[in-house]
Amino acid sequence: MATATITSKGQVTIPKKIREKLGLKPGDKISFEVNEKGKLDVSTKTHSIMDTAGILHRPGQKAKSIEEMNEGVAEYFRKKYKK
Repeated sequence: MATATITSKGQVTIPKKIREKLGLKPGDKISFEVNEKGKLDVSTKTHSIMDTAGILHRPGQKAKSIEEMNEGVAEYFRKKYKK
């Protein structure tokens, strides 16, 4: 078990082993919540939904309408489940 000390300013340094295991880097966010048993739950929030903007773009690829995207998804599932 890793331990840390709270400073006079209320700050805690996350031990290196924990940061490495969770892949935490400077600027990453963590959330704190006290659960119903009175224990502290800490969770990581390393990415925002905004980080996904543009990941599907391919140079030269024509933009698709919502209808075209819906049809593509429907076709995928028809083929996958042969219905």
